[in-house]
Amino acid sequence: MTSDRPGELREAWRTGRVFGPPIRRIFRDVVADRLPDPHRLPQAEMLFAPMADPYWEDDLRFVGDFHSEILHQDTCQAGTAEGLVLLAVLATDDRVPARERFGAVRTLFRAATVSERRLAGRGPATPPHADPDSEVRARATVESRTPELLARWRTECPAVRLALAGLAVVFPTERTLPALAPRLRAFTAGHPPGTDIGDYVRFVQVLAARNEVETLTAVEGYTDVHWTGTPRRAPTRARAFHLLAQMLDGVGADLGRFPSVGTTADLCSGAREPTSAGRTPAGRSLPAASPRSPSAPDPR
Repeated sequence: MTSDRPGELREAWRTGRVFGPPIRRIFRDVVADRLPDPHRLPQAEMLFAPMADPYWEDDLRFVGDFHSEILHQDTCQAGTAEGLVLLAVLATDDRVPARERFGAVRTLFRAATVSERRLAGRGPATPPHADPDSEVRARATVESRTPELLARWRTECPAVRLALAGLAVVFPTERTLPALAPRLRAFTAGHPPGTDIGDYVRFVQVLAARNEVETLTAVEGYTDVHWTGTPRRAPTRARAFHLLAQMLDGVGADLGRFPSVGTTADLCSGAREPTSAGRTPAGRSLPAASPRSPSAPDPR
């Protein structure tokens, strides 16, 4: 006799015995507490509808679908800006696990840079499914929330600080850029060149200096080592953000790949990236290393 597990899950959700995976309940509670009338937002149904997708059997499936509903295949849609408000709220609440806060900030970064990164991509400058107006609104939404996000730096865990550093160079100010170097010093001391975190942090520092010649040199250098290339005719800033997004994806992938950084406590204690995992001493990827995917959904 076979078990009708999807049917059993539907009945459980219908009767209120369960509310999907644990992270869904956390997201719902945070959004309900922090936003007035959150039900008006287009993605709210994923949090508040009595019926949940029976394939949301764990946090991984739900979080992947939630982020995809907001920024689908790296494309802004009519409701993206509203969904980014949800992510900004989740990224600034300590009830949300550190890994999910990291993921929220990373998606905010990707949404804010989608137009520029596309200029450095290999597809058309304006693909048929792109919505330029939605991209403008999405960028403005992230920019308006960035000061609140950066204000959490001193109390945030190291993993989320890495993502915040990316936002800081997307929306530079005379106050935030000078503060980046001392704030990232611990990362450069603990993560040498040739590691995902080490390369990412050093590239952020180059971008914070706002020297186009140095930025272009860094883009060429890191691309030659192990990142997907970008057309040289593209603007330097677009190429830089295209590369930075790939680097941030690599950092996020490591958070999910190594068990030692698998919990909120470990992430907040500053777990170190293994320097021998898939890299030569010079930082070049080994043939057996996992390929990077610049558009991969939140790896966990």
